[in-house]
Order: sequence, then structure tokens, then C-alpha cells
Amino acid sequence: MKNLDNYKIENKKVLFRADLNVPVVEGVITNISRISAVKSSIKKLVSNKNKIFIISHFGRPNGKFVDKLSLNFILLSLKKVLEVNKVHFLKNLNKDNINKTANEMQSGEVCLIENIRFQKEEEKIDLDFAKSISFLFDVYVNDAFSASHRNHTSITGFAKFLPAIAGNNLIKEINNINSFLQNLKKPNIAIIGGSKISTKIKLLKNLIEKFNTIVIGGAMANTFLLANKINIADSLVEENLVSDALNIQQKAKKLNCKIILPIDVVCANKIEDKNPIYCKIEDIPLGFKILDLGKITTKLINEEIIKSKMVLWNGPVGAFEYKPYDEATNGIAKTIKLNAKKFNIKTLAGGGDTVSAINNTKSESGFTYISNAGGAFLEWLEGNESPGVIALKENKFI
Repeated sequence: MKNLDNYKIENKKVLFRADLNVPVVEGVITNISRISAVKSSIKKLVSNKNKIFIISHFGRPNGKFVDKLSLNFILLSLKKVLEVNKVHFLKNLNKDNINKTANEMQSGEVCLIENIRFQKEEEKIDLDFAKSISFLFDVYVNDAFSASHRNHTSITGFAKFLPAIAGNNLIKEINNINSFLQNLKKPNIAIIGGSKISTKIKLLKNLIEKFNTIVIGGAMANTFLLANKINIADSLVEENLVSDALNIQQKAKKLNCKIILPIDVVCANKIEDKNPIYCKIEDIPLGFKILDLGKITTKLINEEIIKSKMVLWNGPVGAFEYKPYDEATNGIAKTIKLNAKKFNIKTLAGGGDTVSAINNTKSESGFTYISNAGGAFLEWLEGNESPGVIALKENKFI
């Protein structure tokens, strides 16, 4: 797979796929890590006097213009983080507009293209569209590992018609995740949370073969509890996946992989309730919902972390966006921060909510590597190569 270290791009018009789908609260960007992630690649392309056209998505406009999902708001942050004098903005992705902007740009300048998902051709893989746009550029660079699990036109389509190169961030993500997974040492622990077991069945089945302890938290743990005949009252659950939960536990037992499920929990009638109750899983009151792990379970997890040589974390273990249901997730982040270097524990984390929890507790220093990817990170942990990466490897123009 060609990348910016072994393939020189100079004085070219570059179609550059980034992932600028940054978190925003009331119009304010709360985390610029996805902008910072592409800085290295952009700086290199700028120094080689290329004209760089950045493509990204933002939100889910479903092929239509949605004013609140315009990327115009990110221009100032992009200019500041990338340390460039100017960022052009292309409102419409068509031949005339691209050519006009390219002629106005100086070598080494950057142009941001409006939200690619405003184009109806993006999510349905329109190769005619991809071909017509590719004809206007010299090379395609994918530096959006976090979006590369999507088989979309801007991820896999352009690579069919242009020399396709991996950006620095994409290479960095793959190398760090692979390094962790290919050099596993036991005892090790994987902490898997989130709301739905349906999105993580393949992941759990794969990790059972690699880890000797797996923590299952978040609402997805409720399906396992139900499978084990625990009354979970009004807690969120996927009843149709109870058999999958049983199968996963049976496979874990055969492979001598310990599954840690909640022993005690934090419950409330509704998530807005600021005065929850603490109880053992056998004592959940009728009408209540499980919203976080209890102190006993959290302590058990933290003890397992300290005993481990490697820790993988994907997904919060409670409804951490709502206080006070962030305590278990925050506690795990802080335990890793305080003990990883002390006990030489290798740590890997990924997923948007997981990264938010780590940032909220200022626990970044406890992690060997933190991936900016969500779904792509998950797919890689399942043992699958992303469509975007496959498209780069199969490129026929280099």
C-alpha cells in the first residue's frame, strides 16, 4: 500500500479524504483531534506545492443540503490547526466549480469541499460520479481511517480511477492497532461496553480467542444478564439476541476466557433522575433501569486491570453522558491513567464515547494509543480490513 513516505506527490491537484466529523455542542467544537490527525499529511502535501482539496462528511444529511450540517463552521479551526494562511471553500462539487477554484488557488494552498454527504451520489457508491470527479484531479489520498469502514463513493470510489495513497494518520492508526493485536501478552483484559450487543457480537467472538478476561458493560450487558435468568426490570435489552449471549458465554468457557458481568448496578426510574439507587443485580426494583455499574463491579474490573499486561477498551460501561451514571466509566479511565505506566501495562482504546470519557477525565497519559476511529476501529478488532484500506491496496494506477 503506497503512502506519503514511499510515493512522492508534487505540484499535483490532490483529492484528500479526511474525517472532520468533529463533536459539536451548541456550535462549538469540543474536540479537534480529528483535525489534528490530518495535519501531518496536509503539511507534507503543502510543502510539496500541491493544491489540496479536502473532502469530509459531517452528520447524516442523507444526500440533501442541510444548513446546520454545512462544513463552513469548521474553516477557522481548520486554518488554525493546519497552520495555513488561507482555506478556500467549495460550496458545490461539480466540474466548473472545481476548475474555477483550482485556477484561483496557489500551489501549496488548501480548499475544503462542502459536506460530501450533501451529494446523493456519496452513500450509494456512484462510480459514474466518482469517475467524473476523479478526472479533475491527479491523485487521491485517504487519511480517514475512522471513515474507511464505509463503502462510500469518497472512500472506495475515487480509488478506482486515480492513483490512491494512504495518508499518515491512516498508516498510524493501522500500525498501532495491529502492533497491539499482533503482540498480545497474557494476562490481558478487554473492556467492551456500549448500548447494543448486536453491534459487537463479531467483536466479542473474536476477542474471546485472544483475551483471558472480557468485561461486558453498558446496556449490552443487560442482554447477557437476561440470558442468565436475571430480572433486569425495565432496562434496555435486545431480547432477540439472548441466544447469542448464551453462545458467547459458552464459547468463552471452552476457551478458558473469564467473562465479567455486572454484580451490582446503579438504577433509576429514568435517566434524568439524579438520585439513583445502588443494588445487586438480583434486587433491581420493578420499573427501574440499569444505568451504570456499581462500586463492587467497578472495583473488580479495576483489580483485573492492574493484574493485566495489556488492556483493550471499547465502549463506556454506563450511560456516561448523564451524571451520575459516568462514575464507573470515569473510574476505569482513572485506574488506567494511574497504573498503566507504573505496572508497564500496554493500553489501547478507541470509539467516540470511549475517547470522550478518557478526555473528560484527562486520562490520555495512561494509554499507549488512542484511536480516533469508532466503527472502523471496531471492524479492525473483529479481524476485518476496512473497505477503504482494501481499495488502497487494490489500486491499479501506481
